[in-house]
Amino acid sequence: MTQSVTADLEDVESFRLRARAWLAANMPRLVPGQANSLEEIGRINDAMWPRARELQRLLYDGGFAGICYPREYGGLGLTPAHQRAFNAECAGYEMPLVLNTPTFSICGPTILDMGSEEQKRQHLPAVIRGEEILVQFLSEPRGGSDLAGVTTRATRDGDVFILNGSKIWSSGAYAADWALCLTRTDWDAPKHRGMTMFLVKVHQPGVQIRRIRQVGGGDEFCQEFFDDVPIPASDVVGEVNGGWAVASRQLFHERNAVGGGSPYTSGGGQRRRGPGTSSLIDMVRATGQSGDVRVRELVAEAHAIGRIQQQLIARVTAGMLSQQLPPPSAAIMRLFSGESATRLAEIGVEIMGSHAAAADDAASVGYGVSFLARQAGSLGGGSTEMARNIISERVLGMPREYAADRDVPFSQVRQGR
Repeated sequence: MTQSVTADLEDVESFRLRARAWLAANMPRLVPGQANSLEEIGRINDAMWPRARELQRLLYDGGFAGICYPREYGGLGLTPAHQRAFNAECAGYEMPLVLNTPTFSICGPTILDMGSEEQKRQHLPAVIRGEEILVQFLSEPRGGSDLAGVTTRATRDGDVFILNGSKIWSSGAYAADWALCLTRTDWDAPKHRGMTMFLVKVHQPGVQIRRIRQVGGGDEFCQEFFDDVPIPASDVVGEVNGGWAVASRQLFHERNAVGGGSPYTSGGGQRRRGPGTSSLIDMVRATGQSGDVRVRELVAEAHAIGRIQQQLIARVTAGMLSQQLPPPSAAIMRLFSGESATRLAEIGVEIMGSHAAAADDAASVGYGVSFLARQAGSLGGGSTEMARNIISERVLGMPREYAADRDVPFSQVRQGR
């Protein structure tokens, strides 16, 4: 591989020019109607995963993988400015965007921040080479948005823990290799102090995965069932019964990723959940609506939303890096992302009208699919209501919301009512 050609302090513009030349010579151009176009309408197909592994390996061999990951774990050790420059240059090329969330932008950074040295060296280089895909096993069928209320159980038996229970809404679990799985390990401690995070091998005896069909037609989400699955104690991430600290850091990276502010992506930022402004403009021209004043206003609104989001991401990210804003400020980006995704889906249908539902071409129907799935933007990565709570309590310093189960042993918390 050619990672060594990247100097520790390479100038951003030099890096940009080198990336531009390498992309033109090595990466496949994005063809309309293929590859990433399916991602642009929010639908994943099974062929994307092996293709993403191939593309990631191309980036690795070319010296453009893991741009912001430390060099000792297989990355380049460069800055978010280098990542932004690369993202700008890779527009128009086929990229492994399906790996960005959660592998690169959530799970990888969590292992980097909270994992043992052995875990970092085992998993991060494999992720950066495209050899491992990571997934989150967090939500549970009965838990709603109360992540700390997990009841999936891990019981210690010597040098292993035995895992039983179920997780749900795990994006791409069927294609993943390893999961970050939050479990209950002490039922007599208050709920935030009795959890442990594990790295769990996804495909092994005792793990059953069921895919969930969504309203838009995709089946990316999964539910997992665990039946006496052994986990080595060496796969504990952080401390036993210290899982909430790991989960909190993971949620920080999740809010950052969903809000569009993660520096750890592999090209192009997060996978899009709806058609972008440029494709919207193309569709308006193709349908002969360029002269319609109302349509032009809607396109301008979509463009303004995108520009505002870019500026918000830049400002909040800079504030957190300079410590002028606390880490929970990532919830601001996450909130705007959820609200804007919903509005952009509405704009697409307002412009396309019945064509969003009845047209023969996939591009037009993509607007209808995005509209059907628009609420996902307000739920995935923590709901927008949760983001508002985080902003009010942890950024603005307002009083915490009352919780009847605070500091109560979890075994005494009433369940199922």
